[in-house]
Amino acid sequence: MNEVKYKNCQSCGMPMKQDPKGGGTEPDGSLNNKYCSYCYENGAFVQPEMTMAEMKSLVREQLKKMKMPGFIASFFAAGIPKLERWQ
Repeated sequence: MNEVKYKNCQSCGMPMKQDPKGGGTEPDGSLNNKYCSYCYENGAFVQPEMTMAEMKSLVREQLKKMKMPGFIASFFAAGIPKLERWQ
């Protein structure tokens, strides 16, 4: 469906190559290469009510759980507003 191949999810910023499912899904089951499977499935956002601030916080916490230093987690979270979902 999407012609552009995105390197990172345009909702949470996760590298698409890290997505165990290879991307989110459309209603017909086809892969969506703009959003990861954690953010997007069956043609809709998993958490449509989530705010940009909540996503930044979630990303920061997930990265810390992966033993990433806090300042690096915050650096990646700071990029969230530049992603397509939040424009």
